[in-house]
Amino acid sequence: MVDDVNGAIRKPPYRMVVGISGASGAIYGARVLDALKDLGVESHLVVTKAALLTLSQETDLSPADLTAKASVVHKLADVGATIASGSFKTLGMIVAPCSVKTMSEVATGVTSSLLTRAADVTLKERRPLVLMVRETPFHLGHLRTMTALAEMGATIAPPLPAFYARPDSIMEMVDQSVGRTLDLFGLDWSAVRRWEGLK
Repeated sequence: MVDDVNGAIRKPPYRMVVGISGASGAIYGARVLDALKDLGVESHLVVTKAALLTLSQETDLSPADLTAKASVVHKLADVGATIASGSFKTLGMIVAPCSVKTMSEVATGVTSSLLTRAADVTLKERRPLVLMVRETPFHLGHLRTMTALAEMGATIAPPLPAFYARPDSIMEMVDQSVGRTLDLFGLDWSAVRRWEGLK
């Protein structure tokens, strides 16, 4: 897609920031990276140390396996990275999964890492920020934090299974959640099973 604006040809940036924080569900972030590769979208990955620990407990993926899925990998402490600046144009950012700690940092604007700085930049630039928050049950503080983020423009998208899709495996449930999250960016991943009405 190319837009002609006042005689200037401008190409939209087909790149997405992907954050993986330390909540259960590191596989969601891994599958987001797979989906973006399938869709031809450049992925910029930033991962917390807790996320790598979770990855080792929940999957057979090594840190090298995970980072190999991304187009560009940024160090968590690199606050000088491209994704720390609003002038670096992206389609937005997904945090998958998003821990309560990460969610809380983004909500306050007091960011301590590149992941939360990139999320803050996404909000201030009015780009889509989708947080796949992983926690249950939520207490009132969690809910108030999510409300504050929604008021700031973020989308809260806990990865909940869609049973109308009749999933045959955990991976199909993961892919359905990932694909529906990518829908929020106008990206149509083939793994999503669409509702076709009552049968």
